[in-house]
Amino acid sequence: MTGPRYTPLTESLPATVPFVGPEAQERAMGRAFDARLGANENVFGPSPKAIAAMQAASAEIWMYGDPENHDLRSALAADLGITPANIVVGEGIDGLLGYLVRLLIGAGDAVVTSEGAYPTFNYHVAGFGGLLHKVPYKGDHEDPEALMAKAAEVGAKLVYLANPDNPMGTWHTGAEIVTALDKLPEGALLILDEAYVEFAPEGTAAEIDIDDPRVIRMRTFSKAYGMAGARVGYALGAAELITAFNKIRNHFGMNRAAQAGALAALADQEYLHETCTNVAAARDDIGRIAAENGLTVVPSATNFVAIDCGSDGNFAKAVLDALVSRGVFVRMPFVAPQNRCIRVSAGRPEDLAAFAKALPEALAEARG
Repeated sequence: MTGPRYTPLTESLPATVPFVGPEAQERAMGRAFDARLGANENVFGPSPKAIAAMQAASAEIWMYGDPENHDLRSALAADLGITPANIVVGEGIDGLLGYLVRLLIGAGDAVVTSEGAYPTFNYHVAGFGGLLHKVPYKGDHEDPEALMAKAAEVGAKLVYLANPDNPMGTWHTGAEIVTALDKLPEGALLILDEAYVEFAPEGTAAEIDIDDPRVIRMRTFSKAYGMAGARVGYALGAAELITAFNKIRNHFGMNRAAQAGALAALADQEYLHETCTNVAAARDDIGRIAAENGLTVVPSATNFVAIDCGSDGNFAKAVLDALVSRGVFVRMPFVAPQNRCIRVSAGRPEDLAAFAKALPEALAEARG
């Protein structure tokens, strides 16, 4: 009796996932977390109108969702001043990144990213046989100039840049992105991941013509709109590239309730503004808690804050483990020197109270 005949590429890859979920950690601990502050989720939740829309749509969940995502794409197009032909909707940015890599990357194709940047993108590249080339961060920021130079050096087909950044929360102005784009080598495509752009200062979103064939922008309802579990992302780009997604995407990947919820969330800009205000206040509170414990924070334009633990990755991991053991779920960057930090999501007052109580104990344990 024989098993499946895996491809050589599949045989060469480890059976891992990019992140260990908080649920797995809770099962290992035998208890739930008191504060879930590690997954960059928006704990303030979605608009009540989005919840109501999803609840109403659940009665029709026996039907497939509209494979063209027509209503949502039309609403996004009207909001952004572009056409629906410039928008593809998919199962979160993660799903869209997978489709994009599948469209463009074959065995041995060069892809450029930052060392320590969003690992799920790397996971997709490896899964389709691409060859990753990485450049270091510069002062806790991704380095657009170095990314473009590396892309020219290796003949990259894709360059990945998040603005604002995950895991550090730092950002570049849109003007800086436009300047860097002029150095993108011929034949390369810049993936501009803007998952957190709603939280960022005015001027962070780059002013780039929607039909510029050098760029595809990724955005989501997971962060500012508070719908991470619904898995609704969208990509913006030149119509020809967007149309190409129809060759390989899962046309029934978006369920009806998620589409309805995203449509209602988009319409409730008042709630979005309220959420962004709450997140900004929570970032300030995290900075205050860090300072009370003799720590500093990295300025953030996202819904999380990187706290510099003042030593190296081993010490930060000890702090993280001590927080987790006290019921506070946080994460940390993977690569030095960014891994000197822990990363804490903006939380409700009760979440941050739990963090404030646990942090001095965690630091004492890590130092002891």
